[in-house]
Amino acid sequence: MDGNLESITGQAPHGSPGDDAHEAPISRIVAEVAARFPGERITLGEMAEAFGDRAFGLLILLLLLPSLLPGMASVFGTPVLILGIQMGLGRRNPKLPAFLARQSIKRADLLRLSGASSKWLKRVEQFVKPRPGWFTTPAGDKLFGWLTAYVALMLILPGPGTNGPPAFGNIVMALGLVEADNRTLAWGVGLTIAGCVFATGVLVVLGWLGMAALGMLF
Repeated sequence: MDGNLESITGQAPHGSPGDDAHEAPISRIVAEVAARFPGERITLGEMAEAFGDRAFGLLILLLLLPSLLPGMASVFGTPVLILGIQMGLGRRNPKLPAFLARQSIKRADLLRLSGASSKWLKRVEQFVKPRPGWFTTPAGDKLFGWLTAYVALMLILPGPGTNGPPAFGNIVMALGLVEADNRTLAWGVGLTIAGCVFATGVLVVLGWLGMAALGMLF
């Protein structure tokens, strides 16, 4: 996209948002960023810069929402895995590989996330607010990252019913991360772990049945 991102978003050189932007609800931030990019599509690289210190949470949130739809999870598993590993290793801002930074989302879809079709997100935001605690510390960020990486593996590996539960928990975690809400993060961690245990159990059973079937054939 043409133009200087820094001048478009009015941010500092490193993409750190101002105090007002940092306190804005997720839907408002998404709507403001989408409004500042006139093109039909916005790349993940542009969003990473525009969102500043909220980039990890918002990118993971945007990538995970489509994964709740049947057949879409594996498409977004790899980029979520990369972001999760980076957070797990302690990075404060994502460094997207070129192939991932070039991936884009329709501006209309981004606006829809904060529009009438995403009223559920606004309802959730009513209960999400900044609450400091252990899960909002760097150690909590690392836990978020490694749990996200595990969720991504569940999205990549094929299995009936193994995508939705881990992804839902991860979405709740992402909401808590963006708003620095320790309580929401704690709920998200619990839901994510429960979802991953369920998905792992399903995959283990499928693997065992597959090995048993091969044993019967040979």
